[in-house]
Amino acid sequence: MEKGQKKILIVDDEQHIIDILVYNLKKEGYDTIEANDGISAVNVALEEKPDLILLDIMLPKLDGLSVCKRIKNSLNVPILMLTAKDGEIDKILGLELGADDYITKPFSVRELMARVKANLRKAEAVNTPKVLEKEQEKVEEIDESKIVVGDLSLDLDKFEVKVRGRVIDLTLREFEVLKYLASQPGQVITREVLLEKVWGYEYYGDIRTVDVTVRRIREKIELDTSTPKILMTKRSVGYYIATK
Repeated sequence: MEKGQKKILIVDDEQHIIDILVYNLKKEGYDTIEANDGISAVNVALEEKPDLILLDIMLPKLDGLSVCKRIKNSLNVPILMLTAKDGEIDKILGLELGADDYITKPFSVRELMARVKANLRKAEAVNTPKVLEKEQEKVEEIDESKIVVGDLSLDLDKFEVKVRGRVIDLTLREFEVLKYLASQPGQVITREVLLEKVWGYEYYGDIRTVDVTVRRIREKIELDTSTPKILMTKRSVGYYIATK
């Protein structure tokens, strides 16, 4: 593998899908490794420590959702789930598995590559340490690393969210959605904009991705999800953070 080349683990029990993905990923300059079942996927991931994982849900020996959970317990790696079933989408996004994204089969290679690039870019941005040269800059950075809107506070350096002083455990994607909304309190943000800005897609993907993620955030930060006080919906438009 060339220095700086990103390594992608492909997990699927259909060899023709692996072959298509390997061909296209290599064409884009990525290094690839493969696994054909869930047990092998966990072992290969922990040994090889890839930069991103493409993970099918329907796998022999151990299903993709269990694989995702096991890997995420040990590695901080973006996982993009591949599913042939529309009904699995809520499960992927809704469970605390740590999956970063999903794509439904059959998928277009162009769409898949866009999501691979977006997730790698996001992971790189999160893992890149901030270097500050002057003491004054440090003070400014601390000030800019906090967002407080009413009962909601975000620490951008720690990736920590508090509601009424209590720390809330969010996935990285949930944190990013809340951060984007909280940085513009009171302003209604459309689902399409959230999909583009938070997920990093250069096109409009599945809007349900946003809705399911917002629902999960509400379950964690609101006292009563039926009458939210923090993360609000503007019907038929989008979402916003209440300023009062």
